[in-house]
Amino acid sequence: MIVAAPPLLEWVSEEQAAFYEAVVGFARTLPREDVSALDREAAFARESWRRCGGFGIQGLPAPEEHGGGGADVTTTILALEALGYGCTDNGLVFSINAHMWTSVVPVWQFGTEEQKRRWLPGLCSGELIGCHAMTEPDAGSDPFSLTASAKRTPEGFRLNGRKTFITNAPVADVLIVFARTSEGLGPYGITAFVIPAGTPGMDVSGEIDKMGLRTSPMSEVSLDDCVVPESAVLGRVGRGGEVFQRSMEWERACIMASQIGLMRRTMDTCIAYARERRQFGQPIGKFESIADKIADMRVSIDAGRALVLRVGRLMDRGRDATLESAIAKLFVSEANVRLHLDAVQIHGGYGYTREFEIERALRDSVGGRIYSGTSEIQRRIIARRLGL
Repeated sequence: MIVAAPPLLEWVSEEQAAFYEAVVGFARTLPREDVSALDREAAFARESWRRCGGFGIQGLPAPEEHGGGGADVTTTILALEALGYGCTDNGLVFSINAHMWTSVVPVWQFGTEEQKRRWLPGLCSGELIGCHAMTEPDAGSDPFSLTASAKRTPEGFRLNGRKTFITNAPVADVLIVFARTSEGLGPYGITAFVIPAGTPGMDVSGEIDKMGLRTSPMSEVSLDDCVVPESAVLGRVGRGGEVFQRSMEWERACIMASQIGLMRRTMDTCIAYARERRQFGQPIGKFESIADKIADMRVSIDAGRALVLRVGRLMDRGRDATLESAIAKLFVSEANVRLHLDAVQIHGGYGYTREFEIERALRDSVGGRIYSGTSEIQRRIIARRLGL
């Protein structure tokens, strides 16, 4: 494989650059030949998940005292780009991201000491799989219009409602569930709860058959008089909106790093193919119509990486990165789809078949325009920050 787009490691420290290469090397040891079969069967690669946990991926940003890696945001971003570049199971990479930003970060930053001791070591090591249940059938792009309720009882809280499109739910050991504990507008009155899988009254079923990211399991979660103790509250009662917003800030920044890695891997594949495939007596890369597409790929990769690393730097300095993460999420998710449409075109009929992984990467890329806030929502965030 020809490596044509080295990461912008001149922007980071030698230690971060070395860690990046170490993650790429590790990711390439994960099974590659079985991914197409896993995709067809919509199967989750649990052994690869465990190996990533053993390497330290899932716990990267969490404190060392709780089993994490203690890495800063920039280092975490670089590691996830490297994982996206070296690992061909895009669904697995997506599930790892979902686990980190909707479980590891919320428990670390909002959990009580008891919650951290109980959940963080397993979540960081990969022994446990986490997810969060926010989206509802009528609360998607407007998540704070959720109707799931949590009423106080002598035992704690009684939860009722229905969640959908919950990534990792079919394999999760712990779920962070959002429900309304009081009347309020928008994020006010919503509370987050940490609930073990198998809790009576909480049913995980109806696994969702998706177009892409098929190796990342997704299902519905139903709450039917699900009683949880007061100790299950994550953060403060009525302040679950803060938990969700923090998760989204991390997710919109870091999950795009993995897409940069995928884009880089696809571009390398296109370069190799364009040099080897001959038509009209010469390699197809000599035709401007092909070369220009690949040149545009490099531009998108470098621009996207710069936007994502900017978010990391801001977060490492303790600054608000809501605007910048929305910009990065919008640009990279849209660029990823364009890049993979061009990759299919470069490969011609082969790109449309399952012989190459291009068609699967295209299917996997489309979800980026939807999850973690649609492209339309990112544009709304950007416009509002511009005073519009």
